[in-house]
Amino acid sequence: MTNEKSEQRWERTVPEADAGLRLDKFWGRELAGEGVSRGRIKAWVESGLALVDGEVAAKGNRKLMPGQTVSIRAAGPEPGELAAEPVRGDIQAVFEDADMLVVVKPAGLTTHPAPGEPGPTLVNLLVHRWPDIAAENSSMDPQRPGIVHRLDKDTSGLMAVARTEPARLALSASFAERRTFKVYLALVHGCPEPDRGTIDAPMGRHPHHKTRMAVLPKGGREARSDYRVLWTGPRGLASLVAVRIHTGRTHQIRVHMAHIGHPLLGDAVYGARENAEWSRRPDRLAGLAPRQMLHAFYLSVPHPATGEPVTRWLAPPEDFRTLFAGLTRECLRVGIVGMPGGGKSALLKALRDLGRPCFSADESVAGLYAPGGDGAAMIKQRFGGRYTLDDGGVDKPGLFAAMRGSEAVRREVMDMVHPMVRHQCEAFFQVHRDEPVAYAEIPLLLEGGWHKSGMVDLVAGVHCPEAKRTGELRKLRRLSPEILAVFDSWQWPEADKLAACDVVVNNDKGLAELAAGARNLDETANAAWEQRNREFADWMDRLWPELAGELAGEQAGRGEA
Repeated sequence: MTNEKSEQRWERTVPEADAGLRLDKFWGRELAGEGVSRGRIKAWVESGLALVDGEVAAKGNRKLMPGQTVSIRAAGPEPGELAAEPVRGDIQAVFEDADMLVVVKPAGLTTHPAPGEPGPTLVNLLVHRWPDIAAENSSMDPQRPGIVHRLDKDTSGLMAVARTEPARLALSASFAERRTFKVYLALVHGCPEPDRGTIDAPMGRHPHHKTRMAVLPKGGREARSDYRVLWTGPRGLASLVAVRIHTGRTHQIRVHMAHIGHPLLGDAVYGARENAEWSRRPDRLAGLAPRQMLHAFYLSVPHPATGEPVTRWLAPPEDFRTLFAGLTRECLRVGIVGMPGGGKSALLKALRDLGRPCFSADESVAGLYAPGGDGAAMIKQRFGGRYTLDDGGVDKPGLFAAMRGSEAVRREVMDMVHPMVRHQCEAFFQVHRDEPVAYAEIPLLLEGGWHKSGMVDLVAGVHCPEAKRTGELRKLRRLSPEILAVFDSWQWPEADKLAACDVVVNNDKGLAELAAGARNLDETANAAWEQRNREFADWMDRLWPELAGELAGEQAGRGEA
């Protein structure tokens, strides 16, 4: 962040929208998020601590003009504003010498004391662990000793802290002059496109919500962030993004990512709608974002005495990593295919008997074609009731005959019904996301190209000898040879189907053998799920040091810090 707060001095350029606004009301709005009361601002103004274009403005009712430069300086501590008391707590330093620290701020800890934040803050822990930082020993601000930049309460990560007043001045200048290198990690909704870019969007106080910041079309202060997508979850659910900030505006990353349509997971302020939808998810992810998922990962600052870069990186905390891993730790989605009458439904039943979640496309279509079903309504609208029964359901024999007689009609019906089946199947997988494996029997999965579009993770094919399929199994289903031949003509040849499968289950004997095949398939799928999770965990462990190395190289290449 800028050194405004550490110096207790603020400066703004009056935007056009604030023409005619009173000086005291302007600063009351601007500093509301800092915990500064209107009464305190009035006292500062009357004490001559407010300037307009460099001249003292001692009256709060002075009307402002667009383009004016206004500043205000805090007075010394008022009654009740006592120095921060030392509080015992667990605070970790990853760099420490006589001039400065780099410490780990956990999420949920406010940086420094402020009205409305009565609990222990980072400053309270600092002055207990390092008493030389306290105001009586360092002559620094009694309530914010050592603070040269700030992280939001619910943001975790690295912070630089000064141990002496000369060090504070030097570090404050480094932040103000943008001679620092700061990179954050954020988990955001969706997948930003393009996958890297610069957000150059001036920011200021929200015009209607005084505790919020916003991108402003006019009058905002310069705010620039570079982002890069490091990873995107299944079906674009969420992404891990690295963000380098060149400026240090309050809530900058949260506002900027929301500005481009990808607010942070867990951010109930700048991503209220997305956060509300997330909290209604039917799986365990709904409870894994209790805060905005933002972590100060990489920090490099010039040492206040030597000028040499002090560079540290820090892997995200457990809650961040748990959510990150949870984004990919979903059920392994297995699609089941095979020739008509070959035993797909029997295999699905065997898997259900094992207690596994199962979806049947045939059952889905039956529901869509039933009275009141979406498919029945769509077919009635398209064909004018020609294939609709008195109860509103679909006349399936009549529709089948029409599809058999006209390829155009068949294609049209498929184009109407398949998207609805796919939607129900996707909803099924989402509901069972927390299971290791979920199965979906979809006869036309391969023909529809669903296996290539990421619909499933593994395809299992049922192989049945032709004589058995067209003989005893056909008779059990009460299908004529002609009807079975029609069904076969609408699908790939069996050799092509099985060649596209990852696993083949043989149905060449009886139901007992098919049940054994179901158990083998389930073992294979569960093993694949565990292997996928292990590989992701290993990749995640490698990601942090590799990313830090990339950032160090980028920093060196630019000659920064």
